Amino acid sequence: MVNTKDLSLTYGRGYVYKIQYHVVWCVKYRRKVLIDEVAQSLKKELLATAQGLGVRISAMECMPDHIHLLLDCSPQHHIPTIVKILKGNSARHLFMLHPSLKDKLWDGHLWNPSYFVATVSERTSEQVEEYIAHQKVR
Repeated sequence: MVNTKDLSLTYGRGYVYKIQYHVVWCVKYRRKVLIDEVAQSLKKELLATAQGLGVRISAMECMPDHIHLLLDCSPQHHIPTIVKILKGNSARHLFMLHPSLKDKLWDGHLWNPSYFVATVSERTSEQVEEYIAHQKVR
């Protein structure tokens, strides 16, 4: 679980912002493949990819058949592009590290093509972080 309680504002050239998105996407056919080493590999790849994009992952939890992320972005980021890159890079990376995943998924696709995204205000930020943190408990 990656979690930070930093609610500070970010300053750009001529603007100040605090933009957060709660993003969830599922494994194709809701197969429960995101466990053990696969889940750890996924988390590492998502953190590395997000850092390369200039996006910060404030909270993350990997469930067996889906992933929850709380992303901090700048106004220049386009969320569909970010999600596409995160999903694409992570799938490619996981298939290289864990080739047996393709046997568990028909057609060799890791992610369902759709995803959920919601903006998060500072007032609901802690609620979303708590929700993500308690996913494994429920």
